[in-house]
Amino acid sequence: MRSIIAVFIVLLCLFPFAKNIYALLAAPLLKALPPGGTMIATDVTGTFLVPLKVTLMAAFLIALPYVLFQLWAFVAPGLYHSEKRLAVPVIVSSVVFFALGMAFAYFAVFPLAFGFFANYAPAGVQMMTDIDKYLSFVLTMFIAFGITFEVPIVVVVLVRLGVVSLEKLRSIRGYVIVGAFVVGAVFTPPDILSQVMLAVPLWLLYELGLLCARFISVPSKRDKEGEAAV
Repeated sequence: MRSIIAVFIVLLCLFPFAKNIYALLAAPLLKALPPGGTMIATDVTGTFLVPLKVTLMAAFLIALPYVLFQLWAFVAPGLYHSEKRLAVPVIVSSVVFFALGMAFAYFAVFPLAFGFFANYAPAGVQMMTDIDKYLSFVLTMFIAFGITFEVPIVVVVLVRLGVVSLEKLRSIRGYVIVGAFVVGAVFTPPDILSQVMLAVPLWLLYELGLLCARFISVPSKRDKEGEAAV
């Protein structure tokens, strides 16, 4: 309930700027459209609901640190002290890396993908995207790249908690690379450029997680038992 209230309060603050927020989100596509190209709304309520959805998404992102803190507060009582010390680093890094993933999609992937689609339109066909479908596409891309950029954190946390060993993660590197390109093919447009721009960062971020995990010490069973006794 606290998380929902926090998002709602931020939404109320951002609502007067809903049109500007959507204009900012639509900027990469509008720049790629040919001269005179516009976006359209095929739904009567689309001109109101779509900017509202975008504003809600922005409100959730702004309130995300607090939401993650509430989530951690729920699970923390069942963890050891050494595991609780991961709270602040994990929360902060998760928000930062998710934002980096969205920024990468917005500034690097969108201009290239939209430019490709706009230039590939057959003769006599004008590209006019519905704002609701554009929002669905953007949300899918944001989530895909945001989750992708969380890979280093997931790797470090798994190693730190002793769930899986660093050697095991290294041994499955080949499967991760293949899986990265499968994920890129599923969650990106059908052009090869967008797929590669998701798969390659996913692989490199996995390698970054392995590199960072080398410097993480895993608490022993004796340490955990001592903390439990305390």
